[in-house]
Amino acid sequence: MPETMTAIAITSPGGPDVLQPESRPRPEPKAGEILVKVAAAGVNRPDVFQRLGHYDPPPGAPDIPGLEIAGHVAAVGSDAGAWKVGDTVCALVAGGGYAEYCTAPAPQCLPVPDGLSLIEAAALPETFFTVWSNVFDRGRLASGEAILIHGGSSGIGTTAIQLAREAGARIFTTAGSAEKCRVCTDLGAERAINYREEDFVAVIAEATGGRGVDVVLDMVGGDYIPRSIKSLAPDGRHVSIAFLRGSKAEIDFNGVMRKRLTLTGSTLRPRPIADKAAIADKLLEHVWPKIASGAVKPLIHATFPLAEASKAHALMESSEHIGKIVLVVG
Repeated sequence: MPETMTAIAITSPGGPDVLQPESRPRPEPKAGEILVKVAAAGVNRPDVFQRLGHYDPPPGAPDIPGLEIAGHVAAVGSDAGAWKVGDTVCALVAGGGYAEYCTAPAPQCLPVPDGLSLIEAAALPETFFTVWSNVFDRGRLASGEAILIHGGSSGIGTTAIQLAREAGARIFTTAGSAEKCRVCTDLGAERAINYREEDFVAVIAEATGGRGVDVVLDMVGGDYIPRSIKSLAPDGRHVSIAFLRGSKAEIDFNGVMRKRLTLTGSTLRPRPIADKAAIADKLLEHVWPKIASGAVKPLIHATFPLAEASKAHALMESSEHIGKIVLVVG
């Protein structure tokens, strides 16, 4: 293996143009880690926040952006389980994905599902870990319940629709165009609400006979939080995962108390490896067979060469994409 590699550096906080290729030392796997020769890396909204200077890597994580990768095992550290050189793998990482090589904790690595390309596999970890953790672990979505998924055409949204559909839930989403709404309904949403033209609170009330939904998955925040709370049924669960409209909101807790609501949320990147390992085990048991069967799959909107990471970020910030954006590394 080469001693150095090409990686994408954030040269300073700022716009997409601050993402620049540079030569870095190739990392070495520590105990409990594997080294992956990266074939593809997913692009996610937290990468944009990191580039802007609003989301620092956790202690010990590389300053290189990138939270999900797929490729081949290039080296194995001690105590890294059954992984061996040459295995195909996809992995959730705390950083370092925008590079030719990346280390990953072995418990956060999963085999590439049968029938998927490495580009498709690179689009799995960040979104699938996030959706499982928040919709099913924290949101406790069950068969027969109803869920409202904000940002339904995003990578997280398209994943959440598919997994909620497979769980037997009734699905509602919000999205920002007729085309995005069509994709959401094609994936299994009963109703996709164009937030530019309709009030999702009124639509949910009408569609559910005034009862509301059991779970809200909210990546918008801001004024969506009190409105989403109005859309919850008794004993409903509101799960926050991002704040595109800000993290502050004014809430009337009378409604929370009367309906016995749960307001929760989580971040994924800073959580301990043991937590992420538990999510990986659930995905391998409950979701990977559905991916291998073709029932569930990531939607890839566009791919870019690693050196064009700035163009990938510009597309993400435009919000014109549907599904995932992936960097092709090698």
